[in-house]
Amino acid sequence: MKTVRHSLTLAIAAVCMAFAAQAQEVKIGFVNTDRIFREASSAKAAQAKLEQEFSRREKELVDTGNTLKTNSEKFERESPTLSESQRTARQKQLIDQDREFQRKRREFQEDLNTRKNEEQQLVIERANRAVKQVAEAEKYDAIFQEAVYMNPKHDITDKVIKALNAGAK
Repeated sequence: MKTVRHSLTLAIAAVCMAFAAQAQEVKIGFVNTDRIFREASSAKAAQAKLEQEFSRREKELVDTGNTLKTNSEKFERESPTLSESQRTARQKQLIDQDREFQRKRREFQEDLNTRKNEEQQLVIERANRAVKQVAEAEKYDAIFQEAVYMNPKHDITDKVIKALNAGAK
């Protein structure tokens, strides 16, 4: 019985040593996608493109909102002096304007989110190609994008950003 335990213990030790030896040969890396979205030139270009594309509509919405607010404040000041029919008509007009403003704001937000997702997807595809390029060039076994904790020595985000920026030029 003792020899079986001893043999089993030796076998477990041998397996553990084999795993430890193999673990030293594994090369892993980590990529911080948030940093890529903040620092990569293609991500910055995508953000600038979205801002340029939507700035006019955003300005129109802000102007419409300010006009609506001004009209509402004017109504509040003048409502005590208005007749009941005038007050009701102006109130209905303000409600209609607010409803239209809210509709335009929702449409704007939906359009912006759709375009932002499209642009982010393009950046993600380019970043994934850059990650693969770095991983193959430096012979990484695994690259992680999400981790609870990763030792900073395994962070290859700078290399990926450089490869991504070089590929964008």
